[in-house]
Amino acid sequence: MNRKHFKIAITFILAMASVAVFAQDEPVKKEAEQGHTNTNKFRQLYQEFSTPNQYRTASGAPGPAYYQNTADYDMEVVLDDKNQKISGEETITYTNNSPDKLEYLWVQLDQNIRAKDSKTKLQDGNGIGEVNQTGRFVSQFIEEPFDGGFNIEKVTQNGFPLKYTINQTMMRIDLPKVLESGDKVDFSIKWWYNINDHVVNRGRSGYEYFEKDGNYAYIIAQFFPRMAVYNDVEGWQNFQFWGDGEFALPFGDYKVKITVPADHIVDGTGKLQNRKKVFSKKMMNRYEQAKKSFDKPVVIVNQQEAEKAEKGFSNRTKTWEFEANMVRDFAFTSSRKYIWDMQNVKVGNREVMAVSLYSKEGNPLWEEYSTKAVAHTLTTYSDMTFDYPYHKAISVHAKNQGMEYPMICWNYGRPNEDGTYSERTKFGMVSVIIHEVGHNFFPMIVNSDERQWGWMDEGLNSFLQFVSEQKFGKRYPEAISPLENYPSRRGEPTKITNYMKGSQDFITPIMSNPEQVFQLGNNAYGKPATALNILRETVMGKEMFDHAFKIYSKRWMFKHPTPEDFFRTMEDASGMDLDWYWRGWFYTTDYVDIGVEDVKSYYVTDQPTKAGKKMLERYGVEDPSQVDALYVVEEGSDEYTPAMKNKSAEENAPKLKSFMMDNFTEQERQRMDVPKHFYQITFNKPGGLVMPLIVEYNYKDGTSERMTYPAQIWRKNDKEVTRVLATNKELESVIVDPDMETADVDTSNNSWPQEEGTNEFEKFKKEKTKG
Repeated sequence: MNRKHFKIAITFILAMASVAVFAQDEPVKKEAEQGHTNTNKFRQLYQEFSTPNQYRTASGAPGPAYYQNTADYDMEVVLDDKNQKISGEETITYTNNSPDKLEYLWVQLDQNIRAKDSKTKLQDGNGIGEVNQTGRFVSQFIEEPFDGGFNIEKVTQNGFPLKYTINQTMMRIDLPKVLESGDKVDFSIKWWYNINDHVVNRGRSGYEYFEKDGNYAYIIAQFFPRMAVYNDVEGWQNFQFWGDGEFALPFGDYKVKITVPADHIVDGTGKLQNRKKVFSKKMMNRYEQAKKSFDKPVVIVNQQEAEKAEKGFSNRTKTWEFEANMVRDFAFTSSRKYIWDMQNVKVGNREVMAVSLYSKEGNPLWEEYSTKAVAHTLTTYSDMTFDYPYHKAISVHAKNQGMEYPMICWNYGRPNEDGTYSERTKFGMVSVIIHEVGHNFFPMIVNSDERQWGWMDEGLNSFLQFVSEQKFGKRYPEAISPLENYPSRRGEPTKITNYMKGSQDFITPIMSNPEQVFQLGNNAYGKPATALNILRETVMGKEMFDHAFKIYSKRWMFKHPTPEDFFRTMEDASGMDLDWYWRGWFYTTDYVDIGVEDVKSYYVTDQPTKAGKKMLERYGVEDPSQVDALYVVEEGSDEYTPAMKNKSAEENAPKLKSFMMDNFTEQERQRMDVPKHFYQITFNKPGGLVMPLIVEYNYKDGTSERMTYPAQIWRKNDKEVTRVLATNKELESVIVDPDMETADVDTSNNSWPQEEGTNEFEKFKKEKTKG
């Protein structure tokens, strides 16, 4: 037999032997077996995704006909510090860039969530406990509800009334004539409302009252009627504001004049236009110093000056004027209690002012870390996305708060009254500042619909927060001593496993509206952050992921992306099919659980085994000596001898050695390392999520090696898969996911030999199986 025919014969026989010995038995087909639809977890997301069109392309980029309408605001606002009331009048210029004719406009009245007749408190069931906290009991069942809804005094156009209809948190304005494509319309709204105490009644904005000095600190947002989004995806965004789903807003330019007590400090979205009028000479000098300080903050108003201002209550007023271009919202803060510091930050070719405003109750924690965290966030997020385009980013100290707006955000983190604070308080404050400042990128610039897809801003931002936090520890090592790593709350795979293995009755897919989920923090923040971290670290690799993520960020900055735009861009820019990943992590509530089911050891021989003879007979071969074949013997079987273990494969099978001698040159043979051991390892997957199979093989000589099998290894069998390990070393152990990087919810089955003891999840699964 020549070399070519010999190879063909032995390949055929070994293929048959592999089927007989290594592979699983094929299931016997039942009669009249029912068919099924395609449930393969690697099928494409054609059914879930919308058809690409001229507005949004299959690549995930904006299409040639992409449009977005704009809303410009000219507004005058008065803050009544004595009565905790805010009033204003605004003129909105709305431009219809869509191809559609608009008969009416929709305006959001988010403060109506606090109206006396609000349906918000009626949307969930409630009950009365056997033991109740007094304050909570009173607020639930006795206290008169706070009335903080909008009072709309008038809606006009050129001085004439416009017809409008209020439906809870939405207001429809009926236009006297159709707004044609390409046209714009001006109209005005006059309004006022009572400001809520955000410490007592919660909420994303409001005031905090300081009983010791009788002062208030205001964080004001959602304070004016704001235009809803009209786009190619759903027309008018008409989902009511119930409290969990946040905001969907168009971009525009703002001119805002804010009148407050003369002794208040104010900052907000946009550039301050009349700084010399509202700043003292001393403040101006310090501000000029801050513009030159790139290494540490410069104090504009110090604590001594802030404490002095707390004692006086001016009856005069002062107006602060701001202008902002291409922003989706406006927010501001005001108080006579504020300490104020600033530091310049180099971001690409731009200079950005990192700013902090805080009362003395925030010190010494805030003066040490707030502006550092702002500056750090601007640089790390810019590295991952695009250079921060605005001129400043402000962190405002507000008790129990964490909320974001363009260029400004509220953040918690308050020391004890004696100035001491725990590591938990410190890291909690730094983390919330990184998170809320980071929201400038998502969704303030990459402007997704928070009302519908909470994870698109919270999840993406929580992922970047994790990346930024880990870099913060390296940038400021003194901040984390004696810890080895920054204690990130979200992002690490092991931090999400308790949620993912929890009761399915209280878990929803990430692709759910925020109002319909049970655990918003895990669903919209933790799980998507973890999914993106695993995608970056394990599935795609940092270089490929970072490139695609930056492409997405730049494609959709100052635009309105959907989840599909994100998914498609990540695939388009990386050249990777990730439909299986999006489906598992984002569209289902499946969890990761991959383990080692079985390990068998085999040795090669050229002496026909019982199984080999039986198989050859099936193919009509009566005399095994007529076939050049190799057979395998399982260690521990009745055909196994201890001598096999001590011999090389060539010694156990002289035919193999002869084949090597006849078919390869000496040089070729020297490059080959003929294995002594053949291990057949069966991996199982009790969990629903398909993930890469990361395996560490440890040998008795103390060495080890790792193999990462792609997720596609599960594409033809979603339950289990076998791999053969051919090696000269004796295998000591097998460990799946040794660094716990896939969010495996049950690690008790991750090793062979299996570790003693059964964890709670394994017990739970066994009980379910019995049931």
